[in-house]
Amino acid sequence: MTRLQPAADSEAASPPLLERDGTRATIRLNRPRHLNRLQPEDLDALLKLFDAIEADPAIRVVVLTGTGRAFSAGYDLGSIAERTATAQEQTAGSAFEVVVDRLEDLGLPTICRLNGGVYGGATDLALACDFRIGVDTCEMFMPAARLGLHYYKSGIKRYVSRLGVDNAKKLFLTAQKIDAAEMLRIGYLTALASAEALDEEVDRLAAALAANAPIAMRGMKRTINEFARASLDEAAADKRHRDSMHGEEIKEGVKAFAEKRPPRF
Repeated sequence: MTRLQPAADSEAASPPLLERDGTRATIRLNRPRHLNRLQPEDLDALLKLFDAIEADPAIRVVVLTGTGRAFSAGYDLGSIAERTATAQEQTAGSAFEVVVDRLEDLGLPTICRLNGGVYGGATDLALACDFRIGVDTCEMFMPAARLGLHYYKSGIKRYVSRLGVDNAKKLFLTAQKIDAAEMLRIGYLTALASAEALDEEVDRLAAALAANAPIAMRGMKRTINEFARASLDEAAADKRHRDSMHGEEIKEGVKAFAEKRPPRF
């Protein structure tokens, strides 16, 4: 079982950290003193970590979590204000959206380990993961309406496609905080666990994902995401299906099934 060690003190604050454990990569947001509020340099670090993980054939599953008592307080609002000061920097203001979209499109299956509260843009960061397992004391809210911020369109689309129109409206337009039970009820959370059982729950799902056929999962994840966005590339999805029928993964999968053993992908 993987146990994540908390940062010893505020001096340990840093850009996101990468931990490798067999077939699993864990990215840990690491600014606990400020509830893991993301800074501009953190966004650059995350993009580099995503590239490094996808380039490592040994990694089969990614876990995203935070240090301390919160998952993340979102993106630093001071940075947003600074970046809207000039037209030249408006492109930089979309850097957070780029990171979240990149996470959603990561070829590997992703699990968000919500060790605590999730606020603002971090709610979208977690939503971009394929699965979200939260501690039973977590909470969330999206304060865009209180701040006078029209959220970026890909984030709104993620909320609508994953949580439904009514839940997206409630979260965005009321800016009200909801607790863990409500997060589970509306489908924001995949599963809920006590603090003592959180790692066990994450380990169980990570092991199941890591044991499955990586090429098939990558292709199906892409197809599912494209369906959710109403942007399906039908020809490409059909080709992935046809290729899988003649690939090495299905040969091993069928052989393992016949021999009544776990497949070795």
